[in-house]
Amino acid sequence: MPVTDDQVAALRALLVDDIDRHKQLFGQLDRTEARKGYPALVTAAFGEAAERRFGQHYQPADIVSFVADVRTRSDRLARELDPDVAESVINAVLGHGTSRDLDKEAVTRARLVLLGALVADARLDAAGLEELLAAARKLADQLMS
Repeated sequence: MPVTDDQVAALRALLVDDIDRHKQLFGQLDRTEARKGYPALVTAAFGEAAERRFGQHYQPADIVSFVADVRTRSDRLARELDPDVAESVINAVLGHGTSRDLDKEAVTRARLVLLGALVADARLDAAGLEELLAAARKLADQLMS
């Protein structure tokens, strides 16, 4: 079951910080499809954005600094984003470690928060965001097949 246009639209709304639109679109998603497609899309987009940000030649301190910076952006982020989980999910997507033993809800929350921060920091224009989402959709479809 491939990622749907509606799932991409919901994630796009979230990433451009149109929370009301995201809630509306997410609420309209087919629940059966969304249980697989949307998480796969988020995971793929997170991986794509992290690869773009950190690449092959990063230092562990780069990840620690990024997570610390994200947590300082608001009191809510400081409360909601566990730094150990956040650092683990970034390291895992970059091929260093795993997030399998972590609480699934905490991992999902960390991916969403970090994805938003990665996209915001990249200052993508509309074309850049579409490129990221297209790459993520392709990867998500591969992951689900």
